[in-house]
Amino acid sequence: MRAVVQRVSEARVTVAGETVGAIEGPGLCALVGVTHDDTPAKAAQLARKLWTLRLLPADGDGVERSCSDIAAPLLVISQFTLYGDARKGRRPTWNAAAPGPVAEPLVDEVVAQLRALGAEVETGCFGADMKVALVNDGPFTVLVEV
Repeated sequence: MRAVVQRVSEARVTVAGETVGAIEGPGLCALVGVTHDDTPAKAAQLARKLWTLRLLPADGDGVERSCSDIAAPLLVISQFTLYGDARKGRRPTWNAAAPGPVAEPLVDEVVAQLRALGAEVETGCFGADMKVALVNDGPFTVLVEV
């Protein structure tokens, strides 16, 4: 599994003009991609990593806190394009991305595991044409792979 994680002061996702998930920060917006050999165990590992990753600012300067430290919210959005391959030609291929019937339950498992850890989690809608708006605080973006 792969996630692009952004520290945000706010983030929301809309579908057909309706907000389906939104957070006020500090928090994290995580775009989550799934490949063919991912498992529920990897989903749980990614959830633990997202919950405990120290990307949020402390009271002073520095990056010293995790979502678990300050009960910060997360917005988790499925993103099959994270497994796009654009090394050849001008059109990416999506062969490494897991198909919907494999990917959707694993993204749902990341969310379920985060909630089981005590996280406040908002989500997008799997497979929908989503519009994501956020204020990247920093900017601060990292790639997480498990």
